[in-house]
Amino acid sequence: MLSGLFGNKKKTPVLGMDISSSSVKLLELSKSGDSYKVESYSVSSLPPNSVVEKNIVELESVAEAVAKVHRSSQSKLKTVAVAVAGSAVITKHIDMPADLNDDAMESQITLEADQYIPYPLDEVAIDFEVQGPSERNPEQVEVLLAACRRENVDLRADALEMAELTAKVVDVEAYAIERAYTLIAPQIDIEEDGAVAIVDIGSTMTTLSVLVGGETVYTREQLFGGRQLTEEIQRRYGLSVEEAGLAKKQGGLPDDYEPEVLDPFREAVVQQVTRSLQFFFSSSQYNDVDHIVLAGGVASMNGLAELVQNKLGTTTSVANPFANMALTPSVDAMALSNDAPSLMIACGLAMRSFD
Repeated sequence: MLSGLFGNKKKTPVLGMDISSSSVKLLELSKSGDSYKVESYSVSSLPPNSVVEKNIVELESVAEAVAKVHRSSQSKLKTVAVAVAGSAVITKHIDMPADLNDDAMESQITLEADQYIPYPLDEVAIDFEVQGPSERNPEQVEVLLAACRRENVDLRADALEMAELTAKVVDVEAYAIERAYTLIAPQIDIEEDGAVAIVDIGSTMTTLSVLVGGETVYTREQLFGGRQLTEEIQRRYGLSVEEAGLAKKQGGLPDDYEPEVLDPFREAVVQQVTRSLQFFFSSSQYNDVDHIVLAGGVASMNGLAELVQNKLGTTTSVANPFANMALTPSVDAMALSNDAPSLMIACGLAMRSFD
């Protein structure tokens, strides 16, 4: 039996939950016609090192944060969509006979999976999704096969279970970002088949996803994030992690903070964006992108989008998938606007309710 990496194929209302290195973010959406509405959202910080490079290390700490974020959201839903990092997932496009039903396709993939997966099959969770007719053979369909170390999936499911929730869908972060991008695309003035770079700068990881015509053609993760700024504030001003994190958000640091600490960090972000794109250009036929979207917690930093745009000469914007959404009265519009860039993955996961 294959384990659902893409989740069940039937429509089930799910909460989108992004378990990152520094926090757990939860989002509930509803949909009427083509319009989405934010029903609830909440963010809860994680103790340092409870999640390292997207891997859960301290299960109980993560489960406590999951329970806390669910309580504070006041959502009635108990089923959740979570995601694993792209670096933890092997994906492969394969062609299969078009006349196979899902069960027959599952049986055949199970028999043949060891050709495509370099791990023992009892250690991996495997799933597949039919993409459409094969371009190479009209009697076949193109199937996306995804495999992930079972441990990565199980730890997320365990954290949810300890918080009395159920993992209904386990997705891949890159696909969640791609889904959320459909909400941002109308805000961007580019050709339909244009290339868009989404740079998600989190606490410890920066992920570049390049989408062409709305489909992911490249994704790459690098160890770099907002924690480096927090650590520099700690070191320079003798603060604890918590104090440095608060000072970073709320201000109140000495006058030399901006020129001596913040400006060099902004420059480092621009360097990371430049380097990530250079890796993409060197490994593809592209030598330019039409638009850059900044996402993740660091993206809302004052003046960052303008700095990236000026240095790279490419139009740059900050991600806000909620720009055209209605909100329930209980959702704080200002807080959601501030958190919007860091909620891309949670948003893409919450949209799984309507696939």
